[in-house]
Amino acid sequence: MKVSREQANENRQRILEVASQLFRERGYDGVSVVELMKGAGLTHGGFYGNFSSKEDLIAQTCALSLGRSAERWKRWQTESAATALSRIASDYLSPAHRDKPGRGCALAALGSDMARQNETVRKVADQGAQDLMAVLVDLLPGDTKEKREDKAMLALASMVGAVVLARVAEDEEFSQRILQAVATSLEKSAT
Repeated sequence: MKVSREQANENRQRILEVASQLFRERGYDGVSVVELMKGAGLTHGGFYGNFSSKEDLIAQTCALSLGRSAERWKRWQTESAATALSRIASDYLSPAHRDKPGRGCALAALGSDMARQNETVRKVADQGAQDLMAVLVDLLPGDTKEKREDKAMLALASMVGAVVLARVAEDEEFSQRILQAVATSLEKSAT
């Protein structure tokens, strides 16, 4: 049975959504094409009608999730530049983000996996990280753009690393201290 173009687009979007979440929860190697298609409520056979390979899907889910994060940060910046950095930090460095990797930042969940993927995935991940840093550049003080860029790189690396370490920590109190330490550091760097 042939599906309409609209239904095909909906199916493709559903695959991207399910794959994005499953990859962030289990890693790229922890999810098979069969599993993700089943999770999307579709048959395995439909995968290659939408994606040329699993690597193609990985690149597209990376672009989707990092793009959404950058859009959210930009929206917060537009709503209030004065509170955007605080809002970004409190959202990113939250127990909710730590505890739900499938709904969080792809860099924190998959950064080391992204570095081992093909050139296309690495380029998409690099662009996503740069888009996030571009928002931070506009929010952080500094006499020159280069100084603001340095602070943005440090801020993003600190936030990603904090979430990774907080997820590893077995002690809840220590995990929360990691998140709080980086949040406090970001507040200080904003002045």
